[in-house]
Amino acid sequence: MTLDQAIDAAMQLTPEQRTMLLDILQGRLIETRRNEIAQDAQESLAQFRAGALKATTAEYVIEELHLSLEDEE
Repeated sequence: MTLDQAIDAAMQLTPEQRTMLLDILQGRLIETRRNEIAQDAQESLAQFRAGALKATTAEYVIEELHLSLEDEE
């Protein structure tokens, strides 16, 4: 199904059903993003425990971020 077909199908729903569809899609998007964040966190923890990452201060990370943003300008 193409995006246009999905939109056309959604437009055949009643306004109440379209609102419900939006709520369902938003909930699923939130859940998908939550799962992605959890997966990233698990991978980061595994790398840290394996010694691939080192602990550092927030100040250092913020400084590095500022420097990288300046380099992009």
